[in-house]
Amino acid sequence: MFDSLHMFILFCLSLGVSVGSALVLLFPRVPVNFVRIHTKLISLPPLIALLALVSNQESVTLGPWRLDALSWLIALFVLTIGLILQRYCVRYLHGDYAYRKYFAFFTFTTVADSVAWLSDDLRLMVICWGATLLGLTYLIRLNKEWQVARNAAKQAGQLFAGSWLVLLVAVIWLTQATGHWELSLALTPNSLTQLDSFEKTSINLLLIVAIMIPAAQWPFQGWLLNSVVAPTPVSAVMHAGIVNAGGILLTRFSPLFNGDAAQIVLLVLSSISVLVGTGIMLVQVDYKRQLVGSTIAQMGFMLIQCALGAYLAAMIHAVLHGLFKSTLFLQAGSAIQQKNPKLQLLGLPALNRRISGMLLGVLVGMTFWFTSAGNGYLLVSAFILGWSAYIAWTQLVLSGQGLIGRMAGIILFVGVALVYTGIHFVFESLLHSAVPNGVQPSLPVALVFLVILLAGLLVSVWLARNPSSKAFAILYLWLIRLGEPQTKMVENHPIHLKGFSRKDCC
Repeated sequence: MFDSLHMFILFCLSLGVSVGSALVLLFPRVPVNFVRIHTKLISLPPLIALLALVSNQESVTLGPWRLDALSWLIALFVLTIGLILQRYCVRYLHGDYAYRKYFAFFTFTTVADSVAWLSDDLRLMVICWGATLLGLTYLIRLNKEWQVARNAAKQAGQLFAGSWLVLLVAVIWLTQATGHWELSLALTPNSLTQLDSFEKTSINLLLIVAIMIPAAQWPFQGWLLNSVVAPTPVSAVMHAGIVNAGGILLTRFSPLFNGDAAQIVLLVLSSISVLVGTGIMLVQVDYKRQLVGSTIAQMGFMLIQCALGAYLAAMIHAVLHGLFKSTLFLQAGSAIQQKNPKLQLLGLPALNRRISGMLLGVLVGMTFWFTSAGNGYLLVSAFILGWSAYIAWTQLVLSGQGLIGRMAGIILFVGVALVYTGIHFVFESLLHSAVPNGVQPSLPVALVFLVILLAGLLVSVWLARNPSSKAFAILYLWLIRLGEPQTKMVENHPIHLKGFSRKDCC
């Protein structure tokens, strides 16, 4: 079995082959069918990352590189999504005049993203993260003949540049205070003692701003909503460690972030983003905008997990959500079929049936709480898990038609529970030594957060039952305005195909 050094050398060579293949594809004289060879070559890096993940669990620092289970998992996650997207685009984008460039920028963006999270040198991390954001901006802009795409890319690029500069300031401040450019050395207890409380909180606030922009958190969600003008695979690749990079970054910087007042700031802002994203998802009729609203809410919840010190849960969430949401974007073309009335679930069950679901949810939540360590985040987890069990039982079992439908629902419910448990067990066994245990909030803080969640839930239920009220109208119109594009992001009569010739294609 290869050791970490040999694995990393093979991995770097495979990344070089992938980038070289993407550059070759850009030459017009190279047959366009070379893209099929390219998609085979880019399958090498994720395979090597998978082998490194399962065979080398110890944390190793090799020069500017930090090789541990988390680094290899993120590299595997990013490159796997990139591979799936590019294989999907072989036929999906065929005929697009920028066909070759899409594959080149997909490769460039995912390679830079994976290298960023393998870096222990903060300078290399910042440079690679900037290259990732630059690659995503160009992907949004590749259809440059379309003014709307150029406007969306300009907006995203300006916000990304601001986010990157804020991160650069935070990194320089940290390194100057601690005297180390290596992240593993800058975050040791001895190094962190050189930071006073003001410096620590200020650096953490800069990190929060730097991650909230690419994560499309309120009030920076506009760029992600306007990016829907880009082809669907571009929206999907954003979930390969880009919009969900905030959880990765905070996990890496957790020794600095733990126990700081900035955690409360992140908790408040992320909670607002969850409510805003969920509201946009509910009021929008455009399917891609519904997915974007869901992403805003899910990224908010991931950052809430970081604010509560649950970094392992945040990493599991980031990876699973990225895979799930990328799949939904690639299936966006079949959304119309999913609106078939025959496929809709039946109405809500009667009150007595709902009570059985509530009792099940309470039982699941209480069981989880009493069998856990009892800290603040696990109280929140118990509430969410119990609520999820109630929703799943209601939709899968109580809404089933007839005995057969309910039996099928029970089997599916049990199957999902087993898969959920198995996935969490695998992730915990892989990442237990690579992901630090965060400082959990006190129980009163968790209780306050739960009260806010319950208050929001009760307000939502009241508004749903009173759709003719003035409060409902105000909230509905506000969410519509948040989710709708700006005037310059809409083109009623597209003119980007004018002057198009076949020689521009491929």
